[in-house]
Amino acid sequence: MKNTVFKVGMLLIVCLLSFAALYSYSKNDETASISKFSKINKVYTGENFVKPSDKELKEKLSKMQYKVTQKDGTEPPFKNEYWDNKEPGIYVDVVSGEPLFASVHKYKSGTGWPSFFETIAKENIVSKVDKSLFRTRTEIRSKNADSHLGHVFEDGPADSTGLRYCMNSAALRFVPKDKMEEEGYAKYLTLFEENPKL
Repeated sequence: MKNTVFKVGMLLIVCLLSFAALYSYSKNDETASISKFSKINKVYTGENFVKPSDKELKEKLSKMQYKVTQKDGTEPPFKNEYWDNKEPGIYVDVVSGEPLFASVHKYKSGTGWPSFFETIAKENIVSKVDKSLFRTRTEIRSKNADSHLGHVFEDGPADSTGLRYCMNSAALRFVPKDKMEEEGYAKYLTLFEENPKL
């Protein structure tokens, strides 16, 4: 009996160690994928952007980034990179680098996803009717990359636009304010100057 209990105990320990190793590899692999893709799109090319093939996207994006941007997925609330990010900077499409949102328009919505009351470049935003999940919503996609970003709702701050752009962190890449000029986003630095409208 003692021998059987010992064997079962050892088997459980081996299983737990294997799971921990697999989880660690998965997290490292995801981080590596994000880093690799970010380096490729270091400088914004604007209209010269050519969307990579599906095969390339699978290689360059993390599993969550691919699921969200290419398969219209949704990441878990409160367990994503930018939901509570308070650093100054802008948020761009993770695939194309299209500028989309800025920290000056970000607010705490309590939903667990990064939320903004307006976009910094309406020309880079495409709205579509989404009738999935048994209700009608307005889906938001990026223009050049056609990435699924999230949805927009009319329950945002009443003292501004009244809109809530509820985005997936996995669809975005954050560019800190001090990196914006070198990465091709200098024109958006004016957002951070003293402006009573912001």
